[in-house]
Amino acid sequence: MVDLKDKGPLALNGLTAAEAAAKLKGGEITSEELTRDCLDRIEARDGEIFAWDHLDPEYALQQACALDNLPRRSPLHGVPVGIKDIFDTKDMPTGHGFPPYLGKEFNMDSTCVAQLRDAGLVILGKTVTTEFACPKPRQTLNPHDPARTPGVSSSGSAASVADYMVPIANGTQTGGSVIGPAANCGVYGYKASLDGIDRGGVRHCKKSIDTIGLFARSIEDLIVLRQVQTGSRPESNAKNNLRIGVLRTPLWDEAEPAMQKAIEKVAEILRGAGAVVRNFDLPPLFTDIIPDAAVINAWEAAFMLKTEIRDHYESFNDHNRERVEWVKGLTEEDYRNAGKKMNAARSEMDKLFDNWDLILSPSLPGEPPIGLEEVRTATFARLWTQMYTPSVNFPIFEGPSGMPLCFQMVGRRDTDDATLGHAKWVDEQLRSALGPIPSRL
Repeated sequence: MVDLKDKGPLALNGLTAAEAAAKLKGGEITSEELTRDCLDRIEARDGEIFAWDHLDPEYALQQACALDNLPRRSPLHGVPVGIKDIFDTKDMPTGHGFPPYLGKEFNMDSTCVAQLRDAGLVILGKTVTTEFACPKPRQTLNPHDPARTPGVSSSGSAASVADYMVPIANGTQTGGSVIGPAANCGVYGYKASLDGIDRGGVRHCKKSIDTIGLFARSIEDLIVLRQVQTGSRPESNAKNNLRIGVLRTPLWDEAEPAMQKAIEKVAEILRGAGAVVRNFDLPPLFTDIIPDAAVINAWEAAFMLKTEIRDHYESFNDHNRERVEWVKGLTEEDYRNAGKKMNAARSEMDKLFDNWDLILSPSLPGEPPIGLEEVRTATFARLWTQMYTPSVNFPIFEGPSGMPLCFQMVGRRDTDDATLGHAKWVDEQLRSALGPIPSRL
């Protein structure tokens, strides 16, 4: 894989959030110095990557200088964070990737942004999102290879973290828009349970499916970043008898040979480390609900975007206009029936998790494909969004083309702290067994 450290200025911006936080706490560095190094990297690289939709370097440094003179508010006090441009920020525009909203300020913080601000993080800027987080790409490129997709819709967040522009960032997932970009760009990604991170004040949020997620360059960063937002943290990750199910479904054939090899390798290592690892298949029910997810997504999107549909219909991209037209053929009964089927499936998934602490699955079919329009469907991620289960992307391997090849670990819904704790144990076992990361397959 391309060593992105050599692609531009690398100083304090090369630290993980936890590493930077320790140095900030110890007085070895200042937030101003850290933020300046992130901005230097952005200046050098964003003309090639296009990860940011709004950036005000002077204001970012003002925040950092102010925080350097305040008592520490949290473990990440003074650390810069990127905010997906679907979250409102009271002091920055929120464009939603939508031309009529370019430069528009809504003068409020979404709850998750307010939590970060109150915890003393530097709100560095707004990362690129696709139009209202739809699956049609915009301008962001993959830092490892600009000819390949970075994924959608949290593309700017994943790319900026991968390229050492910022240590941490947030995003959202409706299908696979946290796990997919994290996998394509080769960073750690965490998709929360439905309300695992407070979704309050998220404009145009589809209430039954949109989920917040986080991006980082280490598992520890994901844990600490969730901690400052929720106040919770895994009590321990020292569990070597985890029950891990290796998911085998009819979709397994969509995984490329290198991905299948990666999954088998992970299973082998974790089994050797003391985990109980077994293969299993999902019942057909979980394939049958795919059309129901599309109904819910389209219906709720049309409701949340009704003002924009009325006032700016022609400004929507072709994907969103097609969805608007398609939903006209649905009824409220269709929507309610789809919701009932999804709730029944979630109950069945809860029962399945009586057998597993984690489920091991590909994040994507394989390496990111060539072509910016060639976006992989969220084959291996959308189910977990629909089931409200927390999932963690691991950038442990690189594939035959030298690009990230990632898998995910999924936990029972509403067990986010335990899932992240288990994920840390998994990460430690794999790194101990494989040596230098990423490991080539």
